[in-house]
Amino acid sequence: MEKIKMTTPLVEMDGDEMTRVLWGMIKETLILPYVDLKTEYYDLGLLSRNATKDQITVDAALATKRLGVAVKCATITPNKQRMEEYPELTEMWKSPNGTIRAILDGTAFRAPIVLPCIKPVVKNWEKPITIARHAYGDMYKAVDMTTEEPGTATLTFKGESGAEKTLTVQTVNGPAVWQGQHNLESSIRAFARSCFQYALSQKQDLWFSTKDTIAKVYDGEFKRIFEEEYESSCKAEFEKAGITYFYTLIDDAVARVIRSKGGFIWALKNYDGDVMSDMVAAAFGSLAMMTSVLVSPDGTMEFEASHGTVTRHYYRYLKGESTSTNPMATIFAWSGALKRRGELDSLPELVRFGERLEAASLKTLEDGIMTRDLLPLVEPGFQARGVDSGEFLEAIAARL
Repeated sequence: MEKIKMTTPLVEMDGDEMTRVLWGMIKETLILPYVDLKTEYYDLGLLSRNATKDQITVDAALATKRLGVAVKCATITPNKQRMEEYPELTEMWKSPNGTIRAILDGTAFRAPIVLPCIKPVVKNWEKPITIARHAYGDMYKAVDMTTEEPGTATLTFKGESGAEKTLTVQTVNGPAVWQGQHNLESSIRAFARSCFQYALSQKQDLWFSTKDTIAKVYDGEFKRIFEEEYESSCKAEFEKAGITYFYTLIDDAVARVIRSKGGFIWALKNYDGDVMSDMVAAAFGSLAMMTSVLVSPDGTMEFEASHGTVTRHYYRYLKGESTSTNPMATIFAWSGALKRRGELDSLPELVRFGERLEAASLKTLEDGIMTRDLLPLVEPGFQARGVDSGEFLEAIAARL
């Protein structure tokens, strides 16, 4: 067949470990035979980030702003253990996802890939729950330190005008640990606008929850800005669409989510969204079956898998052992990016290819061919066969 043409490249961000291996396999088996793929390539593998002092992450994010669409592989965020594992590292580099989210000022929307043969752990969930995670600030841009003696910590803001504000954080009588975090009014407002617009596009109710009874000022700003945006810009459209905006405290929201039937968007602050997206993914089946797209207020989108780099499988792969790593989230990252590129460039063939790639992947699972992580999750009586990653991709290719 003649390959499907692209006019504008999308940004391709390569990653680490087993997901990097799958990245190449997916391109070779499912994309390159059918698409004349055009990408602007950035290697965000840990050693590449180290060699460039993380400048390549910034470059990839700026390229995404310029080209409008990106697809990203899972990457390592080093901790103390990783520093020992990679002795050539010169610094404990920050999360590339955090850097990219800050530059794009986007909101991460994560939703499970639902299959008839895998029922949610929460039996009353009938429809997917989409997590809208604020993608800037909080502890992901925080500074922290430890102290060893009695003393007092203060928080001081020095304005450009020369004005100062100072608060006493705490007086301690011994060793302590401290953290200072922040957010931007512009970023919170962009988060709110993205959530409301996404809810309207999906025609789903929007829930938002914080803990403004405790963090009266910090979380209170989130609540205030969401209410302002809703009342001033979205209320009439929501009512016309027959959907609702609902705010409640996060502990109450958790209880309501568990009792719900699903089918709504749950907007959360950065850390809350990080945690709850994994919880929702696991309850629906698997983190490997969770789509993720970062949406900026200007329409820029970055598609990625929401899981990690699958280190355990990678070390088995290095020993020459076959692995059964689930590539579904990474496949859907590629299909989402190709569909978005096709939409922006008026290339219906590229949009259809993305749709058919997803349909072929789902059909493979519905036919009972799946990676072994899903076997314990299928309903009793469903005939399923576990295969390794390569066999699974070949089975998708046969249906594609």
